[in-house]
Amino acid sequence: MWQQRYSVWARLIAFGFRLLYNELAWLYDPVSWVVSLGLWRRWQQTALAYMPPGGSVLEVGFGPGHLLLDLATAGYRPVGLDLSPNMLRLAQRRLRRRGAAANLVRGRASALPFAARAFDAVVLTFPTPFVYDPVWICHLERVLKPGGRLIVVETSFLTRRDLPARFVEWLSRITGERRPFPDLTGLLSQVGLQAWRESVSVESSTVRLVIADKPQ
Repeated sequence: MWQQRYSVWARLIAFGFRLLYNELAWLYDPVSWVVSLGLWRRWQQTALAYMPPGGSVLEVGFGPGHLLLDLATAGYRPVGLDLSPNMLRLAQRRLRRRGAAANLVRGRASALPFAARAFDAVVLTFPTPFVYDPVWICHLERVLKPGGRLIVVETSFLTRRDLPARFVEWLSRITGERRPFPDLTGLLSQVGLQAWRESVSVESSTVRLVIADKPQ
């Protein structure tokens, strides 16, 4: 019986996330702010410190487009891939308002519609479990240039223990964000990428990243 209840709960959570990425995409930013106690953008921006100096960057799952704007402002040539047409529209509007340019593509990570060796870097922030899929990882390796880099902001934890932080941690547990995941560094190493983990402290929180370089 408990397995049946868990299955129903998991389906409800998945449905909620689907709404947030699609019909309720306009709520994505305020929800992200609440569940991170205002730190979401700073967590996301930890990826920028690991970017190679210039070049073309693919962001997979770009959401409302904040990091694409950061990349364009920093002088990169950003390309974004996302399955949600609602997120694509939000990102387009954000870039247009700031006079920034990025090529936005609607598609699936498991079938990246790009040429081999197209990107100097690929970045993902808080991706869904597709990031552990061997099919996606093979596509990732294919589109990275030799010497290119993958940056994944995999997860984050609040280190404070007050009531708001405990509430956020509870939300993370019930939505499955704290369940065990496969070892991403090991999966990346299987396709020849040199992968390692990094931890970054951000105002009473810790952000965990996976970085991987493609050999020359």
